[in-house]
Amino acid sequence: MPVIDELLRANQEYARDFDRGHLPLPPARRLAILTCMDARILPSRAFGLEEGDAHVIRNAGGRARDALRSLIISQRLLGTVEVAVIHHTDCGMLTFNNRDLREKVSTDLGQDTGEFDFLPFQDLDASVREDVEFLMATQLLDPATLIRGFVYDVRDGRLREVPIETPAPAP
Repeated sequence: MPVIDELLRANQEYARDFDRGHLPLPPARRLAILTCMDARILPSRAFGLEEGDAHVIRNAGGRARDALRSLIISQRLLGTVEVAVIHHTDCGMLTFNNRDLREKVSTDLGQDTGEFDFLPFQDLDASVREDVEFLMATQLLDPATLIRGFVYDVRDGRLREVPIETPAPAP
């Protein structure tokens, strides 16, 4: 049986007792979480969330450039005021570079990705800092947004905050 058919069965069971259809559209905690699509991370369990609490935006590596569209919508239309950027240990994004993945796509599919940036990284803390700084610098999010960065350890389930150097205000 295809796994998607298993999802359909599980959904029928879930829907049988579903009682959350009354929740409002904006997230109750006014929080957006940007994290990786890694299957070992279940944000609701790992971060103590219930349905309706937060927007959870996921992509490969939890990269901010890839998620900016969703964050703008989350903030401008649905009222989020805080963003948690959460990367994780043992991330697949640490295992390749653009050139290698471009070659793999070419070999496997016969397709040219051009200069497509898959946004890999070699240093976990540096990638968190880069994403937090990118979001803090964009003019497309409210400058008052609280943005913090973390690393989630897939081995022990703990979050560790990554310190971000903020420039001193101009005199």
